[in-house]
Amino acid sequence: MCGIFGYVGNQDAVNVTLTGLKKLEYRGYDSAGIAGFNGVSGEVKYCKVVGKISRLEEELNKLDLHLNTAIAQTRWATHGKPNEVNAHPHFDTSGSLALVHNGIIENHDALRKMLVAKGCIFKSETDTEVVAQLIGSLYEGDFLAAVQHALPLLHGAYALVMIHKDYPQQIFAVASAAPLVVGIGEQEAFLSSDVMALKAVVKEVLHLANNEVAVVRADQVETFDASMAKIVKTRETVSSDAEEISKGDFEHYTIKEIFEQPKTLNAAIASRYNEDYGTATLDGLHMDVTELLNVQRILILACGTSWHAGFIGAYMLEDLARIPVQVEISSEYRYKNPIVLPGTYVIAMSQSGETADTIAAVEELKAKGAKILALCNVHGSTLTRLADGCLYLRAGPEIGVCSTKAFTSQVVVLFLFTLLMARMRHMGKAEGQALLQALKPLPDQVQQVLEEANRIQQLAKDYSHYDNFFFLGRRHMYPAALEGALKLKEISYINANGYPAGEMKHGPIALINEQCPTVALCANKAVYTKMLSNLMEVKARNGRILAVASSDVDGLKDIADDIIWVPETIDELAPIPTSVALQLFAYFVARERGCDIDQPRNLAKSVTVE
Repeated sequence: MCGIFGYVGNQDAVNVTLTGLKKLEYRGYDSAGIAGFNGVSGEVKYCKVVGKISRLEEELNKLDLHLNTAIAQTRWATHGKPNEVNAHPHFDTSGSLALVHNGIIENHDALRKMLVAKGCIFKSETDTEVVAQLIGSLYEGDFLAAVQHALPLLHGAYALVMIHKDYPQQIFAVASAAPLVVGIGEQEAFLSSDVMALKAVVKEVLHLANNEVAVVRADQVETFDASMAKIVKTRETVSSDAEEISKGDFEHYTIKEIFEQPKTLNAAIASRYNEDYGTATLDGLHMDVTELLNVQRILILACGTSWHAGFIGAYMLEDLARIPVQVEISSEYRYKNPIVLPGTYVIAMSQSGETADTIAAVEELKAKGAKILALCNVHGSTLTRLADGCLYLRAGPEIGVCSTKAFTSQVVVLFLFTLLMARMRHMGKAEGQALLQALKPLPDQVQQVLEEANRIQQLAKDYSHYDNFFFLGRRHMYPAALEGALKLKEISYINANGYPAGEMKHGPIALINEQCPTVALCANKAVYTKMLSNLMEVKARNGRILAVASSDVDGLKDIADDIIWVPETIDELAPIPTSVALQLFAYFVARERGCDIDQPRNLAKSVTVE
């Protein structure tokens, strides 16, 4: 989950690297560090701090450090507490080698014991220092040979970027089940964990695949396989019109991204439907009509917020397209021995396209012959390169750690995919056109929710002192309840649990009292009266109720203490305006409690380690 950035060239590598690292801070912000050379000396110069990149920048300004070659990292702690000793870069015992790392070395303990027996002196608790010490212990004048001998000894997933005092104008890089991109400029080169951080500075990149090694110089990039045989990598063009990423007039990226959703939903829908035929038109599937008609079951793989969106998609696909759907959490599925029956189509969902568990599950399924469709927001990401087809979310960069606009775009793209599959089977044109008529006003309906931000802020202030919440929903609103609870947990640090409303009486209702409010998602018409019955059970136990509803049917006002009204739409799309209201609620509760909203404690945006 850590962010890596490197630079070699004629610019001030400190400034270039800090600029790149700031674009990767969503990957972790427990500590940060930089190491490099000034171009005339082989002495490794470095600086590392606890905290965010702004702290590193302050220290570098004090040192007045200038480098031509630099590697840097912003850390999400896995092994070892967030302190200066455990911050990257890490070094070998001689201090000749500096290394930054994203990933986890699973056999670090055994390697550490072996290296201590050899006389290596460790300073940190990290698995990363083990790699630095290992390669340093194997170095006998040929750095590539030392890397070659070290790689078979490393078990796990890792991206490694290294410098050595004997090679002051070179950066060495290795990737194994972790993303790493080399950007190629004019007499300069860059390395990054994410191509997004390179868009403004290069036009061509190389993506390192498993066990590939790169030797990066300002004027040349050489790539090798694990045996150090030279290989030729295809350069890929990246868009030069990098979107300016800023908070604008907003206090946080998170609230800015919440307010961007009318625009991002329009982008997700645009040019993806044919109203005359009442169907969706989805470029990127890379499957012909016959293949789509032969789909007999669908497996949806995802983690976190993407899993919640996939769960909503499963309801849509089974209800409207009449296709059996299995929804799996990637981190659990990857350790199954799955049975992949003929006719199974896999939808793998990840905002970043770098979620380690989802990628591992996809690789296992591809080995079993499954066809993979990616739903992703990031062009050129690992998932999009693994998949047979891809539907992009078109949500633009999402910087806030808690996903907002990507979630609603995922639900809309799944709705369009459902419409396509349904129309290819039993659904008539008129029904398809009716679904499109419900979809088209959705961005405007979300705008109406956003216009209620002041009202939701007042409610959030009133509820912000509670430390426990239940979120209840049925059918499509059950995964929406899971997502609403997750948003509150992520940025407010409140214990919030999403639950199917009908299951409350099977145990959890024991927790209901005056100090545990219930957020009730009531915008689903098909189960509205059932929800009212469940809320009566909560009310009978003195539980406070905040409802999210689209209309006052059968006396919701008599049951709920407070209500957030959202525009009325079909059940399949109702989770979107409801979720936007809950995003606002979570944001304002977190703001009231003084939480770090864009970068919540212990979290990172892109989960690239297990």
